[in-house]
Amino acid sequence: MTGHAHAHGDHSGHSHAVSADADRRWLRAALILITAFMAIEVVIGFLARSLALISDAAHMLTDAVSIVLALIAMRLAARPARGGYTYGLKRAEILSAQANGVTLLVLSVWLAYEAIHRLIEPPEVTGGLVLVTALAGVAVNLVATWFISKANRSSLNVEGAYQHLLTDLFGFIATAVAGAVVLTTGFARADAIASLLVVALMLKAGIGLVRDSGRIFMEAAPAGVDPDELGDRLVAADQVVEVHDLHVWEITSGDPALSAHVLVAPGGDCHKVRRTLQELLAAEYGITHATLQVDHLGEQDGGGDLLRIGDGQYSDTADRPSGAHCADTHGPVHRPGPHDH
Repeated sequence: MTGHAHAHGDHSGHSHAVSADADRRWLRAALILITAFMAIEVVIGFLARSLALISDAAHMLTDAVSIVLALIAMRLAARPARGGYTYGLKRAEILSAQANGVTLLVLSVWLAYEAIHRLIEPPEVTGGLVLVTALAGVAVNLVATWFISKANRSSLNVEGAYQHLLTDLFGFIATAVAGAVVLTTGFARADAIASLLVVALMLKAGIGLVRDSGRIFMEAAPAGVDPDELGDRLVAADQVVEVHDLHVWEITSGDPALSAHVLVAPGGDCHKVRRTLQELLAAEYGITHATLQVDHLGEQDGGGDLLRIGDGQYSDTADRPSGAHCADTHGPVHRPGPHDH
């Protein structure tokens, strides 16, 4: 098969479907429930002079915003790829997830400041009103969490909203305990302490969302996938002598993609190797969007020299041997047997 460059990309079987209408209905149901209770809680929080209730309401606001953005992102992601957006608008959900994470962090800083101020100068808090409202919040969050659990949680937005509702649930439990303490003992600082617990939960959720969305924007490998181990796994396949220019990233949450240049032993079956590697990627790593360029080692490359792989040592094109594949292989070169990464 000399004289014929085998650059094969197989995109069959790629499935990037967005959540169904049923998922949107579950999200809308949770949104309506959260928004209604949040409005009531803000009013009661000011009447009871409870920062813990206001903190919970602020957290619920970020939950509501998260769901709204998730619904918008679902519609954007459903649009077909066209023009300059070759992946479509699938990363719209990552933008909304990052915006939600930043909002959580900003709110947590403000609430922490207010809570510390109230620890120093605690105001009078109506414990009974706080307790009743917090118990109602526990019930509302249980129902809303159940709604979200019915939706497709492979989306970073949907999963983020689900985790936020869980932290809300824990926050309401802490607020209920604080209300009971204030009611029975008159210890007003319990309200501020409960607020700080909610702040800690908000920080954890916010940092997680910013970190996960940031990894996708930076095109880092999906969580749980080690590119070096993956490259070694590919080069261990029959007839493969080298793998380089290996890139693995996420187009959006739960949608991994991979590209690589694979060199096959002279006389090897490039088509068979490509199919074998793509089946391995799908079965062991869940990567079905894989584009593999497969070439024979030693095939002639334009000027008649043998195809060789650049090792990144050439700083200028003029310094590179005429048969070198590229000046920079963009990452480790994987070959059979022990080797450095």
